[in-house]
Amino acid sequence: MLPTFVLPSSGALEIDGLTLVLLVVAALAAGWIDAVVGGGGLVQLPALLLVPGISPVQALATNKLASIMGTSVSAATYYRRVGPDLRTAGPMALTALVGAIGGAALASRIPAELFTPIILVVLIGVAVYTIARPQLGHTTNLRWEGNGHRWAAAGIGLVIGTYDGLLGPGTGTFFVIALVSGLGYAFLPASALAKIANFATNAGALIFFVPYGAVIWGLGLAMGVANFVGAYIGARMAVAKGSAFVRVVFVVVVGALVIKLGYDVVQDLLG
Repeated sequence: MLPTFVLPSSGALEIDGLTLVLLVVAALAAGWIDAVVGGGGLVQLPALLLVPGISPVQALATNKLASIMGTSVSAATYYRRVGPDLRTAGPMALTALVGAIGGAALASRIPAELFTPIILVVLIGVAVYTIARPQLGHTTNLRWEGNGHRWAAAGIGLVIGTYDGLLGPGTGTFFVIALVSGLGYAFLPASALAKIANFATNAGALIFFVPYGAVIWGLGLAMGVANFVGAYIGARMAVAKGSAFVRVVFVVVVGALVIKLGYDVVQDLLG
């Protein structure tokens, strides 16, 4: 029989050994998915919410701690191997950080059910558009240059960063969507830029959640190590296999996000 672990920093939550193993495995998978195309929170956050006695804010905060460990290594791996343009990544990451702090502060004031149906419709449209245009994201063909490009990147960072603070699921995927469809990047460099911005949104959320006392440190660090390993493997695979591989994973993750959000909408209507 596996042992039970008590987490004193979380109001004495007790987690049995099997649950802890499953959470670590979920974090490993989430790190891989997130590094390739974003959307690892679709795996990691629901797994955390299954822990008996955990509050939603503890799950959100602990998810951010585990995720930032993964996004740090994937961002570094992409930077070394792909060399994303920091003139794009810098403004986008900065505004994403500010947006995430503001979004986290607003999270308790704006009902999430107002956003979910809109996001679901957008995602379905993105999935259809991506599948209908097989060449989308295979090569980089930027729509703007100079300051116009940087202002557009900053706008993307602010909007998606705020979304990450408010809700969160699929943030990395939304960054990839915006960078490919909006700015004209190929999937691989879009994923590289998305990881830098996603690191900033995780940091912004933690700036709010840590003083609030919501992070379960022991659990978050254990999951973070697994997320780190998954992210390292995923980033190296994405770089090795290129934009075509990232595009396939992107379509799968968007499909999963559509199913998850569609289920949430149906549950809200029935509830």
